[in-house]
Amino acid sequence: ADTGSPTVKRVEEVSSLRTLQFAEDAGPMAHPVRPPAFIEIANFYTLTVYEKGAEIIRMLHQLLGETLFRAGSDIYFARHDGQAVTIDDFVAAMESGSGRDLSQFKRWYNQAGTPVLKVSDAYDEARQCYRLTLTQIQPDTPGAPGADKLPLHMPVALGLIGASGPLPLYPEGMTLPEQADNTHWVYELTTEQATLTFNNVAEKPVPSLLRNFSAPVRLDADYSRDDYLQLMRHDTDGFCRWDAGQQLAVAIIQEQVDDFLQQADKNRPGRAIDPRLVAGMGALIATPDLDKAMVALMLTLPSESYLAELSSVIHVEAIHYSRERLRHFIAGELRDSLWSVYQSLLTDKAYEFSGEAAARRSLKNTALHYLMLLDNETYHQACSEQYKTANNMTDRMAALSALVHSRFVSLEATREWALDDFFHQWRDEPLVVDQWLSVQASVPLDSTLAQVRQLLEHPCFTIKNPNKVRALIGAFCRNAISFHQPSGAGYEFLVEQIIRLNAINPQIASRLVTPLMRWKKYPEPARKLMHNSLMSILSVKNLSRDVFEVASKSVEG
Repeated sequence: ADTGSPTVKRVEEVSSLRTLQFAEDAGPMAHPVRPPAFIEIANFYTLTVYEKGAEIIRMLHQLLGETLFRAGSDIYFARHDGQAVTIDDFVAAMESGSGRDLSQFKRWYNQAGTPVLKVSDAYDEARQCYRLTLTQIQPDTPGAPGADKLPLHMPVALGLIGASGPLPLYPEGMTLPEQADNTHWVYELTTEQATLTFNNVAEKPVPSLLRNFSAPVRLDADYSRDDYLQLMRHDTDGFCRWDAGQQLAVAIIQEQVDDFLQQADKNRPGRAIDPRLVAGMGALIATPDLDKAMVALMLTLPSESYLAELSSVIHVEAIHYSRERLRHFIAGELRDSLWSVYQSLLTDKAYEFSGEAAARRSLKNTALHYLMLLDNETYHQACSEQYKTANNMTDRMAALSALVHSRFVSLEATREWALDDFFHQWRDEPLVVDQWLSVQASVPLDSTLAQVRQLLEHPCFTIKNPNKVRALIGAFCRNAISFHQPSGAGYEFLVEQIIRLNAINPQIASRLVTPLMRWKKYPEPARKLMHNSLMSILSVKNLSRDVFEVASKSVEG
């Protein structure tokens, strides 16, 4: 964050949390940040313990402020340096440094699941009065009904966005802390429900909620697509601005998913794509003073795994092709702007490691990936030239990935040449070879499984190396359209590898069970095939405790 863009770094952290940790929180292995029990402790080196645990510390920093958090940290180290200590010790030091009672806040450590923050609003134009009602809902998790859970101490950072930008905040009955910016406020929600009233609100605003993702929760708010566009254009909080674009994209993709599932002819285009997202993206591209790394993020659509996490039933094919249709639409509508951006960011300067240079590379390569979706020889030649002349790994890998993932037959020779060339250049650099493996394993085609099987026999691959396993097998399992083949071949492949690894590295083997854990969210026949795969794993003789715990809890679901 300090060397690049704080907002971009925050978005990257939250994207991972919402895609992966939220899924863990909603699955059969859901557990508190401080798990009360386990079969095999290695299974609790988890996203919940580490990533959600980090978010809890971030919330403490937000609630206490820089000065008091630092005072608590000094006390913590003075008391416990060199000792084996607990969460209780850490929070006690924060209480001593701040003089605040954090006993309710500690519930974050003991309650499993991702809370929901439900928000409703009302605007009285005559009185220029705006109300926000916040309700926190605790989810059911294995062995812990939501109704039995207590309200959390939740920081809700918020602002109000008008047609031209942020509006000043005048909360009724409350005094904002002394600060230069009166358009931002962190409200501490400690009850199940609270209603906030704001006076002197001259127009109906759009609420900017959970600014900088102030709490690791799911937001349930009734935004319209025009609301999202207003936040996307005018919100001064970088995270909320990005998230508005993401949620607008989600709404459009889900509409396409519904169409896809209702069509008898899957090759026939569905309804016309809502142009508002493209309008917002076009405005971003045309604004020269914006952080280029942030623009690159806002041009990137939500991942298939995040879209799956939002779905009550995961229709892999519908999600994949609906998202791809939107990507192609954006590329076609914005091709001239994207090409102009790409050309403007080309440079023959020596490689520079700086936040500004990294941002330029990020936007340039985002534009390139969109352009490579189009059947245009000029763009293809530009990508090939970037691969050949790149003076840094970021640009070279971006070009390689764009070439390998292109669906145009005319690129076949270029694709194979680039893969061979890249490997021969970097075969003595194991971590770079890992990227080479992942690029091939992530191609969204049925034929990718055969390619992955071939790469298992490649001299650069060994199943005894966890990095290689994650780079090849892990990347393939994240490639949803290839992994979830209707035949079940992807599941059979994964079971084979888990059984092999069970005797070599049980911890890695147990991690590989993860793609099968949410089997209940998939439609038939995938649901039955995934359940059968879990049963096949459990039938293995001498199954490690690591794999048994994850597989057995997954079957129970």
